[in-house]
This record gives sequence, C-alpha cells and structure tokens, in this order.
Amino acid sequence: MRAARLHEYTDDMSEALTVEEVERPEIGASDQIIVEVEGAGWCQTDNHIIEGMWEPYADQNLPMTLGHENAGTVVEVGDEVTTVDVGDQVLCHPLRTCGKCRACRLGNDMYCENAAFSGLDTDGGFAEYLLTSERATIKLDDVDPVDIAPHADAGITAYHATKKAVDVLVPGEYCVLFGIGGLGHIGLQAVEAMSAAQTIAVDVKDDALTLADRLGADHTVNSADEDVADAIDAITDGVGAREVLDFVGADATTDLAPDIVSPGGDHHIVGYGGHIHRPAQDLVDGEFDYRGNLVGTYTELQELVALVEQGEIHLTTSEYDLAEINDVAEKLEHNEIEGRAVIRP
Repeated sequence: MRAARLHEYTDDMSEALTVEEVERPEIGASDQIIVEVEGAGWCQTDNHIIEGMWEPYADQNLPMTLGHENAGTVVEVGDEVTTVDVGDQVLCHPLRTCGKCRACRLGNDMYCENAAFSGLDTDGGFAEYLLTSERATIKLDDVDPVDIAPHADAGITAYHATKKAVDVLVPGEYCVLFGIGGLGHIGLQAVEAMSAAQTIAVDVKDDALTLADRLGADHTVNSADEDVADAIDAITDGVGAREVLDFVGADATTDLAPDIVSPGGDHHIVGYGGHIHRPAQDLVDGEFDYRGNLVGTYTELQELVALVEQGEIHLTTSEYDLAEINDVAEKLEHNEIEGRAVIRP
C-alpha cells in the first residue's frame, strides 16, 4: 500500500514526507481492526512531529507513517471484535488504549499506561490502510468519513478544552478564543452550542474573524490592528474573561493571561509551541490557572460526533491527494489553510 513516511526530522516542509510502497498492516490481536482510510486530517502537530518537537516526549522509531485524524471503512476485524463489522464506516480515536489500567477504568483514556498513538508513536493514517483497535473506533451513521476525520484530534481536543471551560461559564460571563483556525473554529462552535456566555474571537486575519462572525461570535478582535488587552477590557467593562481558550499557544497569547483573565479564571492552552514567562506573583495576585489540554476521552469524541450529527458543529475543510501531502505541510506552516486540510489516501 502507499503511505507517507517520515524518515528524518526536518524544518523543510517541502520534502518532509516520502510517499512510498509499504506492507499493508496485519491484525496481530483479537481486538484489532483494519480500516481503509478515506480521510486523514492534517494537523499542526504533524508539522511539529516533522520538526522533531515530539521526539523528547514520544518513543518514535523512524521511518514512521504520520496521520492521527483518521476515518474510513472497516475491511477486516479480529476474532473477538463485536461492536463493528466489515463495511462499517468509523471515526478512529488517535489513541489505542488497553481498557485495563487505572486511567482507562477511570475514563481518562488519554492517560492510558499502555497507549499507542497513531501517527505519533506508531504508524498512522496517511496511508491506504490503518491498523487500530475496536476500542478506538466510533461507528458513523449519517456522516461522511472525509468530512468528520479531523474531529478525531482537532475536534476532540477543542471539545475537551471547551467542555472544561463551559462547566464554569455562566450567562453574562465572557470566553475569549485565540486563533479561529482548524481547532479554534470548532471550539467556537462548541462554546456557542454548550454555553450562554459571550464569546470574543481573536485572530490576526480578517478572513478568520469573518468566519468567527459567521459561526456566532459575539465580538471579534484583530490582534494585528488592536491592543488585545485594551479591547477585551472595553468589551468586558474591565471584568475580564472567565475562560480563555488559547488555540495558538504562542508567547504572545500566553503572556496576556494576567491582563485578560478575571480572578479565579482559566487560560486553557490548546495550541503549543510557545512558552509561559510570567512572574509567580501574577498567578497569586490573579488566582487564575494555566491549564493544559491533551486530546480527549473516547466518550468526549462520542459527544462531539453527536453534536456534528445534530448539525451543531460544522467543519471548514479542503481536500488533497496523498501525493500533495508536502504541499499541505507547507501551506499550514505559512498559515495558508482555512479550517482543516484532509488527505484522501
């Protein structure tokens, strides 16, 4: 089968992956399945993997097939698989989990002690076929696999962070969202669907803010033209935002937390690549939290699929052939993709 493989870490996205012929995966355990990949979302994390940013955090053996946002049709199942069958269309949670460790039994799949993460530490879905497990798949009813594939990571990560935020948001409070791109436009819709709080969308691009306005944002701020802290101060009458969803995670956005988060609030870091450089006294004085977000649970992915099937959340996507995969990497590196890119192997 054809697969897009990473052979060495590089900052040059133009030749990052090599499309080559590799052996089709085989079922090696009774709970495994093989999915013919119809859609595989490209993520900023893929760029970071190519750059080697994840090498200190994940056991990566190169060459490796990338791709962790996968959906398609089941073509083979293990002997003990009961919840999906050949011919079923499925969305694949990026984590293959054991179901037996304490984290799994508590429902915190993303902390599984025995997890394998497609496209991060094991071969992923930028290929014609993907090996995964029954436990990691959600059967689809009325949704095209190509349309929903990016929700396997972008969607669930945005939803995971949003769910934590809306748990404490009440009517009259404000939620700031930095970056209305691939994750941010999903997060905005989730906040609008699940909360009565006022939303403030912040981005450097007018097109992104136009999209935010179309998706229901109550306020928009162009951070290239306006002082963000002053703008949020004016919108909130000096109160600040109870929750901040940071889909950028750059120094410039994390640094704003003490100036824009209301006392007792949270700055959720979803995007990454930057740093947190604030005096400890800022956190003491404002009694706010920086909170990290890693993917999400299987049940949260089920909830997200329900929102999609109910028409509450829509993805803005563009489709590409496997041969165009390095073009996609370059486009995302230069912030030239609106919404999510989907590879069709």
